[in-house]
Amino acid sequence: MAKLGFIGLGIMGKPMAGHLLAAGNEVFMHSIPSIPEELVEKGGVVCASGKEVAEKAEIIFIMVPDTPHVEAVLFDKSGVAEGLSAGKIVVDMSSISPLATKEFAKRIRDLGCGYVDGPVSGGEVGAVNATLSIMAGGSDTDFAKVKPLFELMGKNITLVGDAGDGQVAKVANQIIVALNIEAVSEALLFASKAGADPEKVRQALMGGFASSKILEIHGERMVKRTFNPGFRIELHQKDLNLALSNAKAMGLSLPNTATAQELFNACTANGGAAWDHSAMVKALELLANHKVAEEI
Repeated sequence: MAKLGFIGLGIMGKPMAGHLLAAGNEVFMHSIPSIPEELVEKGGVVCASGKEVAEKAEIIFIMVPDTPHVEAVLFDKSGVAEGLSAGKIVVDMSSISPLATKEFAKRIRDLGCGYVDGPVSGGEVGAVNATLSIMAGGSDTDFAKVKPLFELMGKNITLVGDAGDGQVAKVANQIIVALNIEAVSEALLFASKAGADPEKVRQALMGGFASSKILEIHGERMVKRTFNPGFRIELHQKDLNLALSNAKAMGLSLPNTATAQELFNACTANGGAAWDHSAMVKALELLANHKVAEEI
């Protein structure tokens, strides 16, 4: 039984921590605003701060929304860094800036500790079912220690490179997902406007080269108008902002990523920050004055 810490027990972190508990590990927990009661009932130990978590755990997992949140968890007063001792490992599974991750890793390693970034793909469903894809960055030694724990939360686990490279892979993932959502949105909108049944078009495309998870899952959402979030638009906006800001720093142009971000921005301007990211189709529907399907 390992002594683990978990900070950030929201939509994703709650089931992930639950899997660690179910495997018989001792899990020390801290979260704002509160810790889910069901995790306490399963044996999770409530801690008052990140510092306390780090003092009690050997490996500390973090799953919070954005770069400033990770920095605060690590380095604010009573943060994780204050509770670390040599040999412990910090594992950040949030999706944040690759450049900031490299800086955070250096600061933690300077304390004699390990650092692994392990952002995930698969959304709430993947977190609940322990089928997340985990893109890791860190040393071979640290990754080897953490991998058995990753295997309790995910299926496709890849060490991409050193610290920060997992975040690079996650940003690349989010670019692909956003552009695929945009492509599926355009295709189904085209089919619907032309008078074809968009659901039957979707079914036909699922058997060919255009088949994808986005077409399968989000295409169905677009037709059935089920936009309750599995992954909120505002979170995908955050990820694309990471892509565009880091690309700018590297002198790289990502024109279609910028277009996808503008479509998300249009959704947010129309009250859709908390819609599922498949609702990007609504921005294109506004431009076309036509819906893929009528609201049910």
